[in-house]
Amino acid sequence: MLKILVVEDDNELNSTLCRFLDLNGYETAGCCDAQSAYDAMYGSHFDMIISDIMMPKIDGFEFAESVRSIDKDVPILFMTAKDDIASKQRGYKLGIDDYLVKPVDFDELLLKLGAILRRANIADTKVLAVGRFSLNSDTRTAVYDGEEIPLTVREFNLLYKLLSYPKKTFTRSQLMNEFWDIEANSGLRSVDVYMRKLREKFENVEEFEIVTVHGLGYKAVIK
Repeated sequence: MLKILVVEDDNELNSTLCRFLDLNGYETAGCCDAQSAYDAMYGSHFDMIISDIMMPKIDGFEFAESVRSIDKDVPILFMTAKDDIASKQRGYKLGIDDYLVKPVDFDELLLKLGAILRRANIADTKVLAVGRFSLNSDTRTAVYDGEEIPLTVREFNLLYKLLSYPKKTFTRSQLMNEFWDIEANSGLRSVDVYMRKLREKFENVEEFEIVTVHGLGYKAVIK
């Protein structure tokens, strides 16, 4: 059974969330502050962490940064009332995997957990394979039918993200926030430029295609 650490200073929400996740097949441990979470992590392994941002003494940003310094792989989901773009950018730059704004829709939470944990399993294997095509996260290489296709770091990261969540639509803003620096002056159309480059490089790959979702963004569809 997968174990999830819930770090939330609202006792009622903490208890409700843990109970909900327990009923849906997960094993949870609830902590009301970062220090308690550190103690819990010291004595146990967790497959995922759900953390608030606004907490006493040690906030979610500092907590996530500390976790990443000792464990670069455990998935982290921020669940917070902070809906501003600067907080999202800061979280992704620290290495969180996803961001959910309160009030939380628990059904949406379950969907995110499933996707993040599937992605974590892919990361463990280091190779994402679709038919004759593969992406290796260690060597950052893309290989199709035995031949390597050169990619820049950003191209690789964008494609790896899309193929890790097939059929999931990512908005231009989501992709920009995760893969461009906060200080970057690039506009959202930079995402379109990169998607066009990826389509050109993989136009002969039959295993997947990058689809434009008009008015929203992009998704990868496995054929």
